[in-house]
Amino acid sequence: MNTGAKITAFAAALAATFGTAYGIGKGVGPVAEPAKAGHGEHAAAPSASANASTDTGTGTGADGHAGHGEGDGAAAPAHLPGGLQLSDGGYTLALETPTTTAGRSVLKFAVKDAAGRKVTAFTTEHGKELHFIVASRDLTVFRHLHPEKAPDGTWMTAVDLPAAGGYKAFADFKPAAPGAKALTLGADLAVPGAYAPRPLPAAAPTATVDGYQVRLGGTLDPGKAGELRLTVTKGGKPVTDLEPYLGAYGHLVALRQGDLAYLHVHPNEGGPGPDVSFTATAPSAGTYRLFLDFQHEGKVRTAAFTVTAGANGKAPVEAPAPATSGTGGDGHGAPGHSHG
Repeated sequence: MNTGAKITAFAAALAATFGTAYGIGKGVGPVAEPAKAGHGEHAAAPSASANASTDTGTGTGADGHAGHGEGDGAAAPAHLPGGLQLSDGGYTLALETPTTTAGRSVLKFAVKDAAGRKVTAFTTEHGKELHFIVASRDLTVFRHLHPEKAPDGTWMTAVDLPAAGGYKAFADFKPAAPGAKALTLGADLAVPGAYAPRPLPAAAPTATVDGYQVRLGGTLDPGKAGELRLTVTKGGKPVTDLEPYLGAYGHLVALRQGDLAYLHVHPNEGGPGPDVSFTATAPSAGTYRLFLDFQHEGKVRTAAFTVTAGANGKAPVEAPAPATSGTGGDGHGAPGHSHG
């Protein structure tokens, strides 16, 4: 076989291999335990999802420092949103429990430095040293958790995940080391078992949770800062006495459908309700799932919304997806959304 024929044959085989892999990735079936990798394997290079997302823009939070998780780590390319990398800026999210069971379980993890040592000192931001989020790959389950840190730097938290499937864990933090940047790192989490993804809820004008109605207005623009306004009412009356939750009257997390790029912003000046205003920038055109945490009468609830950021520079917010009234896994919030 001459050289040209050999190259042609190799290319054909390579194409067949990638075609098979794509078919497997699109299929629905049992979720297996993810492969474990050592710290050193990730410290040198971004995750595969990060490599696949190099066309995204940078988001900007209300406080002007990229909104926690907009890819502002020293080693990250400026255009990568947060949550797409396991390692960034010399730090790695080491998930010690990469698989867990459906129902209640305990997750353990650590943030490790470039030498593989567990980080024990963090800067307190918004009332916590570290914010921990778990979301399902189909964006129908959202958990805002508050883990506890052991003296050796190991974090632990209880979590309630309703079913088998693929999940992603996000750690939002700022190491206390001089010159360290605020980072959001993401790691895959699996609940083995038979799995069928659920469709993303359609956009609708209002989300309802525990008798509260939350209406979303404003714009989410790709590559351009826009205002998101959320108005909370109950029984048709404005809620004007929202309570601070982690030092603010509301917290908003947005996850991009597909790769779960992470956008975490905090409210503009105002409060205590009924309106909570945020400034946010979508890293790219696409569909996003928004999760608003708010506290009233001593209980934190989560309202969820589906929003599309358009490709023409201006993207009016589509109405939020309604959540059926009910409670989350820990007794508050919409179904599939809870706090720990």
